[in-house]
Amino acid sequence: MTMATAAHSLTEEQEDRIPVLFPILGSIEPYGSTLFIGNRVAADDPELLQQNDITATMNLAVNIELEPLMLGDGTSIRRTHIGLIDGPGNRPQHLLAAVLALDGVLGQLSPGKPHYPAHRRGNVLVHCRGGRSRSVTVVALYLHMAHPERFRTFDDALEHVRRARGLDTTQPQPAMLALAQDVLARVGNLPLLMQR
Repeated sequence: MTMATAAHSLTEEQEDRIPVLFPILGSIEPYGSTLFIGNRVAADDPELLQQNDITATMNLAVNIELEPLMLGDGTSIRRTHIGLIDGPGNRPQHLLAAVLALDGVLGQLSPGKPHYPAHRRGNVLVHCRGGRSRSVTVVALYLHMAHPERFRTFDDALEHVRRARGLDTTQPQPAMLALAQDVLARVGNLPLLMQR
């Protein structure tokens, strides 16, 4: 049984008590990173993060603050936080900022400076509370905008993420999907800026 299958058989409340982590896309340029979706519990699990070579997390929950975290090998997890509401209340610019920030995190160098915590390049986890709505919306929008050769439409990207995450069509929340469509209607040729 895959993690997606196991997670699909749990209620949201049950799933929110255990770490869940799903690889969404690998070999992302420029460094060959893998992009994961997961939940808050996974983002605070140093053993799980190290096992999957995750060295950066992006928290999309407006109501969750995570503490700094160090892996067993001494690597500090780089935390990015763009708080989105899971439902109505977000502006399209805020959602787009999350997509652009994700693109930046995936392409950021990992310089070693004396006043920076120890860090190394690795994979990236995008999460919210459960990794079912805000995270899925941002990652699907990122996939479509940054990898249009593989995900020609937002719906193609959304279906890929739902399948990898083990979700049905009730997730993401309708307000998040409407917001993504609003972003797409506004951006024009912005996806060209994200192409390598």
